[in-house]
Amino acid sequence: MKIEKITGLVAAPFAPMRDNGDLNPGIIPKYYEMLSSNGISGAFINGSTGEGPSLTFSEKKLVTDAWVKANEESGAIKIINLVGGTSLAECRELALYSSQKGVYAISVIPPYYFKLATITDLVDFVGEIADVVPGLPVYYYHIPALTGVNFPMLDLIREIGENIPNFAGIKYTYFDLMDYFSCLKYDHYRYDMLWGIDEALLSALVLGCTGTVGSTYNYLAPLYLSLIEQFKSGDLSEARKLQGEANEVIYLLFKYGGIRTGKAFMRYIGLDCGKFRSPLNKFEDDKFRSLSEDIKALGVDKVMSVCSQKSTV
Repeated sequence: MKIEKITGLVAAPFAPMRDNGDLNPGIIPKYYEMLSSNGISGAFINGSTGEGPSLTFSEKKLVTDAWVKANEESGAIKIINLVGGTSLAECRELALYSSQKGVYAISVIPPYYFKLATITDLVDFVGEIADVVPGLPVYYYHIPALTGVNFPMLDLIREIGENIPNFAGIKYTYFDLMDYFSCLKYDHYRYDMLWGIDEALLSALVLGCTGTVGSTYNYLAPLYLSLIEQFKSGDLSEARKLQGEANEVIYLLFKYGGIRTGKAFMRYIGLDCGKFRSPLNKFEDDKFRSLSEDIKALGVDKVMSVCSQKSTV
């Protein structure tokens, strides 16, 4: 399969929830329009940011349906569906469903309960999922902080070789820049290496990254697009400044409790996606007031994604 590499920003959308914790796919058309109008080129659905591990199998299908339907008219966004998990049978079923619905690609994480012992076992696992969708690009999702699986990715692509014809590349969410670069330039830059750490995007651009997946691209797309343009134009000083501004926002995620804070950012720009499901703690209104004040103090409103009137408590 000829690989068409993804360029630009791929947002990892949040799973929209109602107040009672039920999935709310009705918001997704508005969500899609917000991403596309802010220059986002792809959506990585049902992943970590999208609470994939906390969704039922039926809910993952509903999320898939809603994003594909929203993309039908313009086709402006490449939809990548995360189908990997602990059950190989479910992974294969969701991969086939994704293909039938018309997603652009699928992504696979390794089993994170019964873990694979060797890199060969991992290649076999990915291959068994890829086999059911031979016409669809397949990306491996490398995120050892959450899966606990941390083989060198260079070993993975070497082992894959020609064994998985529709293997497209890796969503690389780890700080090993040496391994990332080795994968990037492997076999004359054969594979699509999507960078997955927002706070180190500039470092990846220096190495040759052209496509990147992240959660903060949902609400900071203009900033990152400007960062990429400044890098391309050779203005490294301005690119570093913009990376620093992005990181100041990311520090707020750490301050207010990590990934759950992302939905509060979405509420701030005007798209209320509800709150995260258990086991992640809820983000309460008093913290939203404090977060809003911190965002305004950073002065980043002008480089945040545009949706509608900002939310208030």
